[in-house]
Amino acid sequence: QVQLVESGGGSVQAGDSLRLSCSASGRSFSSYAMGWFRQAPGKEREFVAAIMRSGGSTVSADFAKGRFTISRDNAKNTVYLQMNSLKPEDTALYYCAARSVPYGARREAEYDFWGQGTQVTVSS
Repeated sequence: QVQLVESGGGSVQAGDSLRLSCSASGRSFSSYAMGWFRQAPGKEREFVAAIMRSGGSTVSADFAKGRFTISRDNAKNTVYLQMNSLKPEDTALYYCAARSVPYGARREAEYDFWGQGTQVTVSS
């Protein structure tokens, strides 16, 4: 069992940056691959990025490549999502998720634990 708490969201202007954090408590954080997802109003939740439990490999959605970077610090039980060059279409509730296998995944059904989300709002 692991509990996840996201933070770092906020309201920013287009072109700004934000760094989201997801702090984990409970069983060993390094046992979990981690992912970030987002859900915009009126849309389904979508994959953003994932990182394997050692941090050695990442995968990102096409819209995230070149702008968003996922990373983790297993000593701090935290996974991050650095978001640069934000656009209004990045406005969403951002969730982190954990799965108890080595590699991340794109499908939300493959994740076992979820946080409550942190809101990101980007205005033009």
